[in-house]
Amino acid sequence: MPRPREQTRLVGHEAAEAAFVEALHSGRMHHAWLIGGPRGIGKATLAYRVARRLVADPRTLPQPDGLDVPPEHPVARQVAALSHPNLVALRRVQAPGAKSLPTRIPVEAARQALDLFAETAGGEGGYRVCIVDSADDLNANSANALLKMVEEPPPRALFLIVSHAPARLLPTIRSRCRKLMLRPLDEEQVEAVITEFPPPFIQPGLEDIARAAALGEGSVARTIAFLDSATAGVVREVRMLLANPHDPDWRRIMKLADTLSGRDADELFAAALDTLQRFLSSEIDRRKGEGAARLLGLVEASDRISEKAREAAIYNLDRRPLVLSLFTEAAGALRDI
Repeated sequence: MPRPREQTRLVGHEAAEAAFVEALHSGRMHHAWLIGGPRGIGKATLAYRVARRLVADPRTLPQPDGLDVPPEHPVARQVAALSHPNLVALRRVQAPGAKSLPTRIPVEAARQALDLFAETAGGEGGYRVCIVDSADDLNANSANALLKMVEEPPPRALFLIVSHAPARLLPTIRSRCRKLMLRPLDEEQVEAVITEFPPPFIQPGLEDIARAAALGEGSVARTIAFLDSATAGVVREVRMLLANPHDPDWRRIMKLADTLSGRDADELFAAALDTLQRFLSSEIDRRKGEGAARLLGLVEASDRISEKAREAAIYNLDRRPLVLSLFTEAAGALRDI
């Protein structure tokens, strides 16, 4: 699956793209944009698309009035390699010798990335661009480091802040951003994105893509996951187990816990955790008319599940008791409403 910085075409989100084009040509480009929405719908792809346009010399572009930068353009290659001097990506990066990605973006990484703005921008556009992908991965200190820069931005600085859960970001960061909330793609758009993936991605059959897209809820990333039969099976099992919170089938939950704690089960566990959290989120959304007090238990359970998953990743804890604990949290919250 191509990375967002390698994608030069954006499917859907025409209104969001038009907002950037209008800001660019009006000369009133806001210094910080919060690009929110579910995972895998094109938020980071849009951010890199904007960044390519703003660090490119418009005189070298065939259509300087839009955001298109041809894939063969030198800037496109530099952005794909994260080697352009006026672009920095603030993201989780695996340290040399580490076995996995960190669960958070540390403050040292944030400070190092933001050093870009202590330098003088080069090139015709003169923009320096920081893409935060994603802001949900910032810890408290790195979020505050970003906040200080967003509060007092240097001239011609642009912050493109990607978030899967914008409501959970620091209010002080949100208040300084122009907000673009992206909606999930429709199934046809998801299929179009996947069928255009270049090699080495191995294209599945069109029927397989359509079947996965029907389950993917407008997310390319989720649809790709559903193309794997093992992942699709885990997701179906989690949904079935959550459907009856008053009488959980603990034998099946134990069997699922064994599967998710096996070797090389990281992706299966991530899919199960995502499904559980999305199930709770959908319940919160479905019942939002019932009042905040009634939904408080669901919201708190969702937060505890996220925190337990983060702690397990940090300390490399056994996933068997973790999975049992997560289902206990979810079932208890669902029973109480």
